[in-house]
Amino acid sequence: MSDQRVSAQGGMQTSYGFRTVNDGEKQPLVNDVFHKVARRYDIMNDVMSGGLHRVWKDAMVTSLNPPRRPGFRFLDVAGGTGDIAFRIVAASDRQASGTVLDINASMLGVGSERAQKKAYADNLDFVEANAEELPFEDASFDAYTIAFGIRNVPDIDKALREAFRILKRGGRFLCLEFSEVEMPLLDRVYDAWSFNGIPAMGKAIAGDAEPYQYLVESIRKFPRQADFAAMISRAGFSRVNYTNYTGGVAALHSAWKI
Repeated sequence: MSDQRVSAQGGMQTSYGFRTVNDGEKQPLVNDVFHKVARRYDIMNDVMSGGLHRVWKDAMVTSLNPPRRPGFRFLDVAGGTGDIAFRIVAASDRQASGTVLDINASMLGVGSERAQKKAYADNLDFVEANAEELPFEDASFDAYTIAFGIRNVPDIDKALREAFRILKRGGRFLCLEFSEVEMPLLDRVYDAWSFNGIPAMGKAIAGDAEPYQYLVESIRKFPRQADFAAMISRAGFSRVNYTNYTGGVAALHSAWKI
């Protein structure tokens, strides 16, 4: 399925899974997907990753290594349900403060409820906004994180430029995303599971296979690891690199604003 992927030159703006849509049409379609799955988001990720998303997210926060002192401020984008933000606050011994930003109100509602239950509400605020137009001043944050969300942003280049803008000098960019499997045999197994098992599981769990079909297809459209790294560099970041997880099923991209 690698021939479906867009290059570093773009193409995700008009890609709704394997469908080509007009400029401006993708975002409402993606919003509808996440309104449908918000209450089952963790289950969705378990289905799509075999539960490994939890291990990958832990590794992402370990890589960030938030300081255990007051003053560290992070922005978690497309993180409505709070998965990454809660991990960062916990890893900082509740010293870090963060903003969870998502374009989808349903996802934010789930995250806000969870933050109250976990007693993280004092450390976090939840903002409904677009990753392409962040409502923050320049150089506002020490870290920008996004997990399994960048491929759903229509204009990825614009979102990356916004990430660079709002980070302080010395700030860290971390993006965890499903990527291209680079292990022989595993790629065939993963393709078979993705296109046959995941939509069927989605229908069984949520009563609707269509959102899961989109999510599987969007993974196959997302740029290869090296191409996405090139896009991050083009946005102005330095020391850009990536680490494959589980043979490339997911990859963690890291960069710095220097």
